[in-house]
Amino acid sequence: MKIRNTTPLLLLLLAGCNVGPDYTKPEAQAPAKFDSLSGQPDGIPSRPVDRSLTPGALAQWWKVLNDAQLDSLLERAIASNLDLKIATERVLESRALRGVAASEQYPNVSVDPSVTRFQNSSTASSFISRARTYYEARVDASWEIDIFGGIRRNIEASDADLDAEIESQRDVLVTLTAEVARNYAEYRGFQARVALIERTIKTQRDTLNLTESRSKAGIGAEIETQQARAQLATRLSQLPPLVTGARQAAFRLGVLLGQAPDSLLSELAEYKPVPSAPDEVPVGLPSELLRRRPDVRQAERQLAAANARIGVSTAELYPRFFLTGFGGVQSAELASIVDARSRIFSIGPSMQWNVFSGWRIQSNIDAADSRTKQAFSTYQKSILTSLEDVENSLTSFVQDQAQRAALRDAVQADQRAVDLAIDRYKSGIVDFLTVLVNQRELYDAEAQLVQSQTSVTTSLIAVYKALGGGWDDTNADQPAEEAAKPPAPATHQETQPDAFAPTKPSA
Repeated sequence: MKIRNTTPLLLLLLAGCNVGPDYTKPEAQAPAKFDSLSGQPDGIPSRPVDRSLTPGALAQWWKVLNDAQLDSLLERAIASNLDLKIATERVLESRALRGVAASEQYPNVSVDPSVTRFQNSSTASSFISRARTYYEARVDASWEIDIFGGIRRNIEASDADLDAEIESQRDVLVTLTAEVARNYAEYRGFQARVALIERTIKTQRDTLNLTESRSKAGIGAEIETQQARAQLATRLSQLPPLVTGARQAAFRLGVLLGQAPDSLLSELAEYKPVPSAPDEVPVGLPSELLRRRPDVRQAERQLAAANARIGVSTAELYPRFFLTGFGGVQSAELASIVDARSRIFSIGPSMQWNVFSGWRIQSNIDAADSRTKQAFSTYQKSILTSLEDVENSLTSFVQDQAQRAALRDAVQADQRAVDLAIDRYKSGIVDFLTVLVNQRELYDAEAQLVQSQTSVTTSLIAVYKALGGGWDDTNADQPAEEAAKPPAPATHQETQPDAFAPTKPSA
């Protein structure tokens, strides 16, 4: 049969097809709402609310804590953190590798000028041997016609890899903002506990002085003095671990800001309270969570890349078509190199086909298919993990608030009990042991209250981290390098490290 018009066939070959499965984004299954918003047992109300999330508010969620120093620390951390810089370079690396993959769809052209001098062997031929010089300049070109889509599938995989790296960078940003805020809150919590125990030590010293005075006056017993001295020593022993915890939190903040561990000691030395968390937090719907969590989005992009690489492996089953050629000049005399008779050229199509590869190609396809299934399971796991993170953080936030409310009542009652015990002890109505017991209970309740206030704030931070807060998702559906870039560094005055002094100034 004679084909009269070959143009449609040629266009079909040039257009080609993409072998391998086409990617369809899997539909994530999410519950209608978070269980932690359904109310709490024992009549404890659920404080977080499920109104819609505001991307701008989530991008800088730490503003709800109303702490200017925390704002400054986070601004500097985003500009200088080394993990974030590494993640940014990985985005640029992935972008460059995407360019390498895209270059395969264009012709490959090389220039090859050469001068060759050679001489035939006079003993291996009857001809007279003499040295000769050849001059040649040529341009070689080769272009693979991507009929079966192996190159296009590789570009598709590289695009998904780039998107995944951008999401990884966003995940680093989310983790960074949460880590800075958490360590700052813990530092202020340790600082508050140090201030509390120093006030308690002062009270214990006053109590010891009182017992010593009563003992010298013959009113009190020596055992009361020793009991007061023992309780004072106990409080003094509790101070060093708190100072250690505060310094460690400050050291961690320094590293998170890309500085020496002790670089923030002087800046943080002035006493400030633990940042206060709001009672209500908008958490949005689970479907919104799955759309904005960077780790979930990264897992989905990795799934898309793995799916595209099935097509890359499958394309090896089919022949590869090339259009190759060269052109140039060649002459034995340098003077005639520009002569028209010195021109050389060659052009024509070629084909490569792995007819037998010992099952290597099919094994690669099977491996790519298995990696895609792994990526799908990883994607499903990331969804479940994200939902678990939110449920856990919301539960902790609600329960920590309930504990804080109960401890506030306990501190008020214990303070009243201490005041009454001291008055009655001075009047001789109760013994000194009653005073010591009430003072110990008051300190324990106050220490627990400070720790609870810290826990409420860190739980709130965990909620925002679980929600994926810390980056702007205004253009989240169109990933790009610019959208993933952290803000520019802010100008600030560097401070020199100084001795740690987390003591609250006296009124």
